[in-house]
Amino acid sequence: MTIQKSARIYVIGAGFAGQNIAREIREKGIFGEVVAFLDDDSSKIGHTIDGIPVLGPLKDVARLLRMNPADEAIIAIPSASREYLRELYGILKRAGFERIRILPGIAQIIEGDAHLIQARSIDPQDLLGRTPVAIGLKESLKYLRGKRVLVTGAGGSIGGEICRQLLSGGAQRLYLFGHGENSIYQIDRELRLLQEEGVGEKATIVPVIGDLKDREYMRYILGRLKADVVFHCAAYKHVPMMEENPVAAVENNVLGTDNLLNAALEAGVKRFVLISTDKAVDPVSVYGASKLLCERLVLRAGASAGSGSDFMVVRFGNVLGSRGSIMPLFQKQIEKGGPVTVTHPEATRWFMTIPEACSLVLKAGGVGENGRLYLLDMGDPVRIRDMAEQMIRFYGFEPDRDIKIEYIGLRPGERLDERLWSTDELPVDTEYPRIKRVERAKDAPFDPGRLLETLKPICRFDPAKPDVYRDRTLLRAALRQAVPTVMIPEHEHPF
Repeated sequence: MTIQKSARIYVIGAGFAGQNIAREIREKGIFGEVVAFLDDDSSKIGHTIDGIPVLGPLKDVARLLRMNPADEAIIAIPSASREYLRELYGILKRAGFERIRILPGIAQIIEGDAHLIQARSIDPQDLLGRTPVAIGLKESLKYLRGKRVLVTGAGGSIGGEICRQLLSGGAQRLYLFGHGENSIYQIDRELRLLQEEGVGEKATIVPVIGDLKDREYMRYILGRLKADVVFHCAAYKHVPMMEENPVAAVENNVLGTDNLLNAALEAGVKRFVLISTDKAVDPVSVYGASKLLCERLVLRAGASAGSGSDFMVVRFGNVLGSRGSIMPLFQKQIEKGGPVTVTHPEATRWFMTIPEACSLVLKAGGVGENGRLYLLDMGDPVRIRDMAEQMIRFYGFEPDRDIKIEYIGLRPGERLDERLWSTDELPVDTEYPRIKRVERAKDAPFDPGRLLETLKPICRFDPAKPDVYRDRTLLRAALRQAVPTVMIPEHEHPF
């Protein structure tokens, strides 16, 4: 939330969330005054709530208001659809509001318990894509009550959002694991501030700095933490960069996951959830192949886990606004006046909001079964060109007139579209909305254990095999032999 004293605040939505926000603004007394609720509900229009008038309908009343630079709108309608939010944003901008904040969607608002600290500036991801499915977090997170929960990559986009939602799960301890000191510091401080403002429950938050690649440390730390549940979100995931650094991708993603799995099995972890990606389906990139191997390792671990333990995979496509995704890149390109770069005019990707993806991951983690692969229903694929045009318009410009769109061609490891399942996989509906179970028509085409042993001396120095250490050509050849779809570049750097 941007800290700014505002003279007059209009709360959009006079429901429970809006009333909570108005009450908090009044109690704090430093952020300005709520002068009115704006709402479309005819049963509320013309009445007052806690002395604040309810004006509406929105479309009519907004254009009659005269804005000044101190005026602010806070959208407090957690259940609003994407279509309604787009319409509402247009109404508020035409009315002259320059500062518009929004509360999180219903997936992050527990039983109407909204807080001002959760409000943030509206951005394109709030308006793009489909309307997220509503997940009753308190009910779906019951399996975590009183448990110790470890999130790897807790400072990242997915890991951080999982941690925010986990505040509502009643966990006893929440371990924030990552190797980046600054990112873990930031999510640690954010979660503590949310707790101070009454968001979620009082889980003990414990930041843990460590490296998945350190095998002995992972055994040590999981033995000490005694985590009941692990959400494994950490991974190197920027495809073109990982094509330039393929050994690092496999070392971190594959060997790191193997270290974590072995430590989790030894420590008696009861529930393990791997976050996977559509790029693991018939992968063409080293990153995709590394995540496919991670999937196989987790499913294999499920077969050797003790009774009462559940090891599973949740796979999904792109999420809006994550680190390394196109939205932050497009935003920076628009801010400097363009051009906005798109790989191909017909390139498509699936997109889901980070909060929706994380809510579904947390739900799947509770209802999923041991040794199963689950798939999030991503809806219909979206052309990246269309998303670029929508983002340009969000910032008040016209595509190709004000901001040019430039096509730069597919980069190494990329393809025109992605797939959520391969030809030998069959997605089956479950009783839970937007969560599918993936059934395999035949056994995996390669032995994950054997491939892992081939890759280890390439990634870790082995005195018995010094010549293969960091040999990226040998690494790609090993991956290609196991996964024939992996692409081999024409020219490979020697380092």
